Amino acid sequence: MGHTYTKLWTHVIFSTKDREQLISPSLEPRLFRVIRDHLFELESPPRIINGMPDHIHILFLQSPTKSLAEIVKNVKGNSSHWVNQHNLTPQKFSWQTGYAAFAVSESQLSKAYDYIANQKEHHLLQDFMTEYNHIIELHGLQMDDDVEKYTL
Repeated sequence: MGHTYTKLWTHVIFSTKDREQLISPSLEPRLFRVIRDHLFELESPPRIINGMPDHIHILFLQSPTKSLAEIVKNVKGNSSHWVNQHNLTPQKFSWQTGYAAFAVSESQLSKAYDYIANQKEHHLLQDFMTEYNHIIELHGLQMDDDVEKYTL
């Protein structure tokens, strides 16, 4: 086979450092636009970006030429630099070190999209850590509490 064909939908979740509520309603659309534009530059077009003041969810089509770690590192670095460069938060903005990422099959794409689109309503009933732990468990992972690291 002479060509490479991929279609890898990825759902990524990451939080602000120490889960500080730094993503204000006025910052959110601009921050999401910066992230969206950067994902296009990374050849990983986003389907949806949404979140809460302390975390975001991104559903994107992963580039076949870049690793997931490279994409997430670039998005987090670029977006936090942009926020700080423009002094858009009262304190220094940064993302938590880790992230969670999951493959989404084509048949589940609309379900993942709806889940991300309805984050504000969803979090009226469930806080971030409850949501995060549920997603981690749903994917057969467990948390190592000593190092805040999820393992298989």
